[in-house]
Amino acid sequence: MTIQRSSAEENQSGKASKSIKKISHSSKSGRWVWFWVGMSGIAMVSATAGALLAVSLTSTPLQQAQLSPKDEAVFDSDRISGGVLRFSELTRPVNLLVMGMSVLPPDIQNPPHETKNLKYLPQVNSFDGLSDVMLLVKFDPETKKIVMLSIPRDTRTEIEGYGVKKINAANVDGGPALTAKTVSNLLGGVGIDRYVRINVLGVGKLIDALGGVTVYVPKDMKYQDDSQHLYINLKAGKQHLNGDQVLQLLRFRHDELGDIGRIQRQQMVMRALMDQTLNPATVAQLPKVLDVVKEHIDTNLTVEELVALLGFGVRTNRSNMQMLMLPGRFSEKNEFEASYWLPSKNGIAKLMAQHFGLESEEEQQTTDPRSLRVAIQDSTGGDRSNLQPLITALEKSGYRNIFIAKAWGEPLEVTHIVAQQGDGDSAESIRNSLGFGEVRVESTGNLGSDISIQVGQDWLQQKSILEKSLTP
Repeated sequence: MTIQRSSAEENQSGKASKSIKKISHSSKSGRWVWFWVGMSGIAMVSATAGALLAVSLTSTPLQQAQLSPKDEAVFDSDRISGGVLRFSELTRPVNLLVMGMSVLPPDIQNPPHETKNLKYLPQVNSFDGLSDVMLLVKFDPETKKIVMLSIPRDTRTEIEGYGVKKINAANVDGGPALTAKTVSNLLGGVGIDRYVRINVLGVGKLIDALGGVTVYVPKDMKYQDDSQHLYINLKAGKQHLNGDQVLQLLRFRHDELGDIGRIQRQQMVMRALMDQTLNPATVAQLPKVLDVVKEHIDTNLTVEELVALLGFGVRTNRSNMQMLMLPGRFSEKNEFEASYWLPSKNGIAKLMAQHFGLESEEEQQTTDPRSLRVAIQDSTGGDRSNLQPLITALEKSGYRNIFIAKAWGEPLEVTHIVAQQGDGDSAESIRNSLGFGEVRVESTGNLGSDISIQVGQDWLQQKSILEKSLTP
């Protein structure tokens, strides 16, 4: 079975010519020379052209997997970026499958007799293991948006040839090609152009190469598992984390939300990384970053294509970076032998039509405010009574299903109106009704909501004005 439609066919059928993926070392070198000659003409990174040329001729290929022709055909091979002098410009929408691979403990290098008593199965090659993080990222030069869809690793789905399993096993069963097929089938036949696999050691080194990241740790996190070499010890609060600390934050899952809590923290880290590192100065450090992490990455992206994607990211407005999560629910305690995230077929169809351009059998309609589940999460530390005027204002605007959820731990200056299910239009309507706040299309809010209002300090400034307007 093949993916029903490639994203190139969906957007520009037959427009680009086929690129040759396997070439000799000498032809690669010549291609690199032309690439970096073109790079020297781009003002954004011209200061680094010499350094880039120096490392390009000695770098190892980024693709480490040996894909069969059948597996290679799963991915669209059409060009995604311009020619020599326009290499940093995307020429069409691109769907990139990103997989974070399970941990590679250091003791796998030990002799077999020293590892036979381990309580886990060590991975000789971390790229062959479970894909514990899975994202489908759409870079769209037509809408000037980047959309990231998180797929929980426990998602229950059909893996071709292997039956119904958790989706993170697809990589073990058939590598990136089978994973791409599985994701495409789950998401209504969406085309997948390229893939990236990065193991957990590479994530830590990537964070360190970027200088760490400042993020809010939502609560104290402490966990120890000697059998997996997993040691987590973080304190709550806003702080600058190094690579190892970020991994602790991302791998913690021992709370009521389990893997979904991990996804929410992943989105928080990704948002912080984009805010702090997607700029020309960071792009100029690409040779250094690639040199540090290249042994931990496997991808069928060329470096030219990678630079084009980064260049697009630099030019994309932060409000046009959207982070979604696969619609679904937790399985009930006795529903299956294992615990799963059960995908919602209707929710997926709606999300893919709205954000990935797939056709839907149902006509897209404006959501009725009365049907929206609106959660209010206070971050100001005030009394619940301070939120009553906000609830009254929402009710006056036609919203009926409003509830106060668990407080948002991070103190916010500006209220976040979070489109938890990806419905940015409804979140924007709420912002327009209230007259304050910042819309975010991401999945960091209350899991049972359509829209989560994370109340910040700007609400306290608006409260008295709102109370006067509501007084007869």
